[in-house]
Amino acid sequence: MGTKAREIVGVDVDELIKRLNSALADEWLAVYQYWVGSKIIAGPMADAVEAELVEHAEEEKEHADMLADRIVKLGGTPLIDPKMWFEETKCGYELPDNEYVKVLLEQNIDGERCAIEVYKDLLGFIQGKDPVTYHIIREILEDELDHEDELQNLLENYQSLFK
Repeated sequence: MGTKAREIVGVDVDELIKRLNSALADEWLAVYQYWVGSKIIAGPMADAVEAELVEHAEEEKEHADMLADRIVKLGGTPLIDPKMWFEETKCGYELPDNEYVKVLLEQNIDGERCAIEVYKDLLGFIQGKDPVTYHIIREILEDELDHEDELQNLLENYQSLFK
């Protein structure tokens, strides 16, 4: 990490890298949860929900790329062992052992809500102290808010089928 780059980061860089790695663990687990959900989904509206899950998996992978790039630029190392994802995650991994549309939507909405809190907390930690990381995290947070909204809309549409 360059000298000037280190100077503009007004927080403990090691703590920031630790928090970014925790978010990275969450993103990788979200990628897999969305991806596997898209493969096993069943029930009414399965095709529409499958398409959304695939799109979200791709976007979560983009978030992982952004976080890993920032970790490296800060002089850190992204989590290199997938086992570490479970040790560092804040949001965890909810086993998609029920392929029904409603259950998968609810699981993923819960995951998005957790991600929103993680990124909100991270923004609070770096606000006014690291403009580069702040910009990255704000962009990811906006995506997570969109994901929650999209999944909630799908769940509401699903529920309207049974009214």
